[in-house]
Amino acid sequence: MLANYFTHLECSDTGKTYDKGSALNLSDTGMPLLARYDLDKAKAEIDRDAIAARDGGFWKWRELLPVANEADVCALGEIDTPMIDVPATARASGATGNVWVKDEGRLPTGSFKARGLALAVAMAHSFGIKRLAMPTNGNAGAAMSAYASRLGMETYIFAPDDTPEVNIREMALQGAHVFRVNGYIHHCGALVGAGKEKMGWFDVSTLKEPYRIEGKKTMGLELAYQMGWKLPDAIFYPTGGGTGLIGMWKAFDEMERLGWIGSERPKMIAVQADGCAPIVKAWNDGTKHAEEWLDAQTAAMGIRVPKAIG
Repeated sequence: MLANYFTHLECSDTGKTYDKGSALNLSDTGMPLLARYDLDKAKAEIDRDAIAARDGGFWKWRELLPVANEADVCALGEIDTPMIDVPATARASGATGNVWVKDEGRLPTGSFKARGLALAVAMAHSFGIKRLAMPTNGNAGAAMSAYASRLGMETYIFAPDDTPEVNIREMALQGAHVFRVNGYIHHCGALVGAGKEKMGWFDVSTLKEPYRIEGKKTMGLELAYQMGWKLPDAIFYPTGGGTGLIGMWKAFDEMERLGWIGSERPKMIAVQADGCAPIVKAWNDGTKHAEEWLDAQTAAMGIRVPKAIG
C-alpha cells in the first residue's frame, strides 16, 4: 500500500475543517470543500522524480491524492496525456514562444473529465456509496458511468434535451440510467437535488463534492513534470465551472510547499464563449461569485450555466 497523507477537508471560504471519514458535499455555509494533506511529512518521505517515473497516468500521484485503499482505485488504462507543439497556432496568435496543446482526448473516456470523476467515484466507493447522480452535457456523465460501472456502482444521469445523441448513447452504453430533461443544465441539477432523499444517490455535480478537484489537480502535477518542473507562462483553459483551474492552482501550491517547484506561477486564463461567460463576467465585475447566465448563446453543448458556487 502506498503512503497516504490526506488529513482532512477544509471549507474553501471559511477555513473550517471537516473530518475526512464520511461522504460530504458542501461545507456548512454551502461552499466547496478542499482536501488537505500533511505536506510537511510528505516532503520528508516522498521523491517527485520517483513518483513521476511510475506508469499509470494520473493514478501514479497517489501520495498526493485522497484514495488510501487499492480496492477503491479503478484504473482503465490511463496515460500521461501528451503535450503537442502547435507552431502554426503560435504564429497565428503572435506568440513569441512555444504553444502546446495537452491532448486530454487520450484518456479512457476521451476527455479530461476522466480525471475528476475517477477520483470522485473512487472516494464514493471508499465510503460504501452504491448510487451516484449528476447533471451533465455528456463527457462528465460518460466518465462517471465508466468508472462507477467497473466498481459495481449505479449511476443516474440527467442531460439537457439538446445533448447530442452520441453523448446520450455513450453514457447509456457505459451503464448509466440516462434521462433527457426538457430544460437546461440547472434544471437537471435541480432534479438531482430533488431525488437525493428518495433515491439515496450521492450528488457528484461540479464543485458539490470535494474530490473532482483532486482529480483535476493531476493535470497540474503532470504538466509540471512534463515541462521539467517549470511551469509555462500561461495556461488557457476552456472553462465551464472552472474545476480544472482550481485543481491546477491547488497542485501548484502543494508542489511549492513540497519543494518540487518555485514560487513562479503561470497566468491562468479562463476561456468562455461570448454568449455564455459567467466566470469571465464575475472576474471583470470583481465579484466573488458567478451568477447564472440567462438567454445564453453558444455552440457548446448545453446552453445555460447554473449559478456557480465558491
